[in-house]
Amino acid sequence: MSKLLIQNFLCIFFILSSCTQNTNIRKNVASELDNTIHVPEFNADSCYSYIQKQVEFGPRYLSSEGAKNCSRWLIKKLSKIADTLIVQEANVITYDNKRHQIKNIIASFHPQKNNRILLMAHWDTRHIADHDSVRKNKPILGANDGGSGVGMLIEIARNIKIKKPKVGVDIILFDGEDYGQPENSKFPTMQDSWCLGSQYWSKNKHRKNYFAKYGILLDMVGGPNAKFYEEDFSKFYADNILQKVWNIGHDIGYGEFFVFERGAQFLDDHYYVNNITSIPTIDIIEFDPSSKNKFNKHWHTHGDDLNNISKKTLKAIGQTVMHVIYND
Repeated sequence: MSKLLIQNFLCIFFILSSCTQNTNIRKNVASELDNTIHVPEFNADSCYSYIQKQVEFGPRYLSSEGAKNCSRWLIKKLSKIADTLIVQEANVITYDNKRHQIKNIIASFHPQKNNRILLMAHWDTRHIADHDSVRKNKPILGANDGGSGVGMLIEIARNIKIKKPKVGVDIILFDGEDYGQPENSKFPTMQDSWCLGSQYWSKNKHRKNYFAKYGILLDMVGGPNAKFYEEDFSKFYADNILQKVWNIGHDIGYGEFFVFERGAQFLDDHYYVNNITSIPTIDIIEFDPSSKNKFNKHWHTHGDDLNNISKKTLKAIGQTVMHVIYND
């Protein structure tokens, strides 16, 4: 996950809006949850196995052997599940002046429907452990940062194949999200060095005139004791969707994970999807206001392995997203 904290952008807007919006911990927004609708059970064990499979390929940064092998597995896996599968390829130049090919993997269900929901995660991992105390220049496994969102979307896709919701669903696994320029880099500053896959897709969508009602990005959704606050760009671009998801999370018993408090501003894939495509998109992303980096202690370190994954967290977020889809 890229995650450059943007401390000042839109600051005045959110300070003012927070004064009126935070008078109640639970916002006065109906969740639209229909208890008569049967929502499939999200299987956290299955989701975990998909994360484990990704980790077994090793680090999956741009042009790595792990990325090549993992992309083959992801394409094969999703091609058996989705109604249609598109692999979008593009050549990019990263901040270190290296040339790479990115692969966005796009799985669609009910492709003929105009009423659509967009679900996203990034499948690549960080090429350096720039927040670790040792082996800073070595790539990380990215079990949570990359692996958890992908594993969750594969499990959701598996359920959608068995029981189709009323709406069309598109799942995009973005590449090149985490190859952004580190702090104190020796290279000249490169603007928009993060989120390369989502930038490319947003400018070159897989279908002409493609649009979705809204999008949900999943990033670092598997950490132990994780909390998910209201990310600022999500509030600015799609607050009604954010409130809908948070309310449903509370309604089905996962209120300990979804916090009705303002989080921070994160430069993530949803930023470019919102800015370029105008599809209102939120980011479900772990936030820890007490930590130095505002994420979990394993962010961009070698500690982001399978020990950094909680099935309880996977279940909470995965089941909530399932309820959002099937209640739409």
